Amino acid sequence: MTPVEHAFSENGALANAISGFSPRQAQTDMAIEVAQAINNQSSLIVEAGTGTGKTFAYLIPALIANQQAAEKEEPQRKIIVSTGTKNLQEQLFHKDLPLIKKSLATQAQVALLKGRANYLCVYRLEQYQQSRGQLDAQTLADFVKVREWANTTNTGDTGELVNVMENSPVFPFVTSTVDNCLAKDCPNFEDCYLIKAREKAIDADLVVVNHHLFFADMALKDTGFGELIPKADVMIFDEAHQIADIASEYFGDAFSTRQLLDLCTDVIQIYKTSLTDVKQLGKAAEKLLKASQEFRLLFNYDPERGNWREKHHQKRFGEAFAALKVDLDFLYQVIKLCISRNEAIDNCFERAVSLLAQYDIMADVDALGMSFWYETTPRHVVLHKTPLSVADKFSDYVKESGAGWIFTSATLAVNGKFEHFAEHLGLKGASHLLLESPFDYAVQSQLVVPRYLPEANDKNRANVLANMAIPLIEASEGACFMLFTSYRVMHQVAELLSELIDNPLLVQGQMGKRKLLDEFIEHKKSVLLATASFWEGIDVRGDNLTCVIIDKLPFASPDDPLLQARSEDVKRRGGEPFAQIQLPQAVIALKQGVGRLIRDVEDKGIMVICDNRLVNKPYGEVFLNSLPSMTRTRNIEQAVSFLQNMKNRD
Repeated sequence: MTPVEHAFSENGALANAISGFSPRQAQTDMAIEVAQAINNQSSLIVEAGTGTGKTFAYLIPALIANQQAAEKEEPQRKIIVSTGTKNLQEQLFHKDLPLIKKSLATQAQVALLKGRANYLCVYRLEQYQQSRGQLDAQTLADFVKVREWANTTNTGDTGELVNVMENSPVFPFVTSTVDNCLAKDCPNFEDCYLIKAREKAIDADLVVVNHHLFFADMALKDTGFGELIPKADVMIFDEAHQIADIASEYFGDAFSTRQLLDLCTDVIQIYKTSLTDVKQLGKAAEKLLKASQEFRLLFNYDPERGNWREKHHQKRFGEAFAALKVDLDFLYQVIKLCISRNEAIDNCFERAVSLLAQYDIMADVDALGMSFWYETTPRHVVLHKTPLSVADKFSDYVKESGAGWIFTSATLAVNGKFEHFAEHLGLKGASHLLLESPFDYAVQSQLVVPRYLPEANDKNRANVLANMAIPLIEASEGACFMLFTSYRVMHQVAELLSELIDNPLLVQGQMGKRKLLDEFIEHKKSVLLATASFWEGIDVRGDNLTCVIIDKLPFASPDDPLLQARSEDVKRRGGEPFAQIQLPQAVIALKQGVGRLIRDVEDKGIMVICDNRLVNKPYGEVFLNSLPSMTRTRNIEQAVSFLQNMKNRD
């Protein structure tokens, strides 16, 4: 028996450390394959169904490999674990790793590393205090909390600020970006929390990061400007289904009105504090700020994605974009007159130069092999130039690294195969492993595809969805998620339900995501309505969630510019875009949504997918074959009975 197999056995390290631990064959199988990939410096793709225990199945073989190297007096293997979200990062670092370290009796050094926006910038905090900028009452209250916390923190990790909302407007004033960081010119460089976190990561045996940080760093290395994540011997990606799109984002370019806002805000602050004699600074910054806001107002009020190439060719957008260039260039010329007066204004000059270069990239919309698209937030516009494929670049990176690469998620396979995931990242020689969930879905759950639903674009659809949900909400006594593919339908159904049921209604956007979940768990009879960000990474167990209703199959919008560009590329190569891109993406997204229901061996509930295409389109079989083996019905009354029987047994 190998050390890895022994760790997962009845008398192994985990059994000794965890009360009630019992070996799971799927978990052991995964751990053995992970150990082989590490030892052979090869690539492994693993779909491990919910409940497999994949976190332990990759952490334990990685740390054992590290121990074995130490025993042989060989260089210890550097391990990077990259997760999909900061929440999963926190759980790995604060909960899972301490338990595993204790069970293996290992002295391995571990570190948590986040992106720079998660660390307090002492310099910017002090600068903002001096400038006495105008803040509304709530932001000012948050600023006071940050200032008090700054006196006691050891890490500078803003995740410690539990009494300040994650999306508080105060954070841009007290954290840095790649653009506005003064680096070694900063007077507070010696006290920089980001530098300290990076140094700790360099010295650690295992570093926990997230995908955005990993690929931001990888893109930096690609340009030759530096690196944040140390070179590693073992690379592990959890929630790996996300990484192809994230990699595309970082291998492309972006230009954002948020960057313009940050630059203008910093210039105005410098003008007010140290360069009061240069009145043109304030005027130029205010002018660009106004042009940025007017550019955003040209787009729809609701957040959206669209084709920037098409928009750029429309007269009013083209003219407004050209006006941005004029005002940005004017600010650049004014800042240029102030060079060398202090580090902060020198930094603003470099940012203005960089933004002018990024502007030119976004103006050259006829570049080949790229998708030009935009996305809007309530306040900003981000323009993107994204490569249609990252397969060549990423596969070269994997080959040259000489490391073992592990990619795992509960949702990687489509119809039992990994081609979609592997091809997007160029992982031609990787080993594949598909592990079923240990949960008994046929007993624990029921899949419902209701009959007689109107088509997706029917104006009466929201009304039908709301009325269909009422008996299910009553039978489950709340404890219900309704997941939507569009904000518009979500708000329509929310408005209807508010008149039809007495249960507390929680709607995405009312409050922060974490707060919304806390409210849902606290109020047992509540119903939560949400869109994309609640389809994955949400873990609600037991009676708190017994009914999940999905409004339709999550196909990407045909108007999505990145999808359009990739589809055209597939067509040129003689392929079939629907089968190769749209269907696999939708299957993986649906699997994520379905994964919210059963999170534990004791969980029970119903999954309702309100889309007839599951049963009357040939591709419906691909979806059904990719989902857990739930008992199926088309009858709402049967689903109500399932819920009622479940409640009665409890």
